[in-house]
Amino acid sequence: MTGGPVTVIDVHSHVFPRFSRAEGRTLAGAGEPWLRVGGDGTGMMMSGDEEYRPVEQGLWDPERRLADMDAAGVGVQAVSSTPLMFGYAAEPARAADWCDLVNERVLAFCAGAPDRLLPLCQVPLQDPELACAVAARAAADGHRGVHIGNHVGDRNLDDPGITGFLAHCAEIGLPVLVHPWDMLGADRMRGHMLPWLSGMPAETQLSILGLMLSGAFERIPESLRLCFCHGGGSFAFLLGRADNAWHNRDIVRADSPRPPSEYTGRFFVDSAVFDPRALRLLIDVMGVERVMLGTDYPFPLGEKEPGAAIRACPGLDDAGRALLLGGNAEAFFAVPPAGDPAGIAPILAEGRTT
Repeated sequence: MTGGPVTVIDVHSHVFPRFSRAEGRTLAGAGEPWLRVGGDGTGMMMSGDEEYRPVEQGLWDPERRLADMDAAGVGVQAVSSTPLMFGYAAEPARAADWCDLVNERVLAFCAGAPDRLLPLCQVPLQDPELACAVAARAAADGHRGVHIGNHVGDRNLDDPGITGFLAHCAEIGLPVLVHPWDMLGADRMRGHMLPWLSGMPAETQLSILGLMLSGAFERIPESLRLCFCHGGGSFAFLLGRADNAWHNRDIVRADSPRPPSEYTGRFFVDSAVFDPRALRLLIDVMGVERVMLGTDYPFPLGEKEPGAAIRACPGLDDAGRALLLGGNAEAFFAVPPAGDPAGIAPILAEGRTT
């Protein structure tokens, strides 16, 4: 990736297919997500009869998305559902039916530009055994990864059932993208989008430390390709605090044979921290081969100029910049040799560069 133009790969973008009100009722009592579309390129994400968030056309229209990608110099996007669509509160069988519908629509969204849009599936994570079956089916249908929330109710990623699901993803070679959602402390974070500004970073740090300190990483195959969105939240800034606690308190290290800093090679993070100085710290903590471009397209809190923080990051040379802009994502989404779907190499061969 250092000898020529770089194919820019965005690992963190969202889609909300045009589900009708009737289709949203598949998740009766569990969010009932659907999309109300106006005639002016705007829409509204709906939760039952409640308006959830205004959105724009790139969220559901692949042609508009591709035009936006062209304008921004993005060659490839990994496309994942919007967390409102997870359906984790639903009865498992109904949630599985919903996930199959979502996954079918995401595949259809990407079908017109398979060299540029990589579909990620979602699963009924509230039932890990069923989630394994849905993930395997989606992978066979052409999904390139799985998108999950960072918890299911009070069950974090270190829950035995969820770690079993992660192990299954490792076994079938399916990368996992973890997104914070349903943020903690909502009763104290009223207004000003504080759940997104404060709750999301805390949720992601909680998930990462939970996997480390519970010993879950010791039980999950090292072959698992795992990525946390939003730069890993507050994890990088507070890693020193976690290491200090591990060394000085036996209750912190009771289930973890190694300090937290020794597990950073077990996962990736995206670059969505928006400040080149913060990105520099993130690279120093994670290593240049563990950070990938992520924009959170097309939401307002995403990076408006994809890769701007990467290009402005102090001390990052051309080789490192190429890794963050595309090389690391190329490795993350590469299909194992025994896999059935085509690898990402044909995409890169298309020459979509910036």
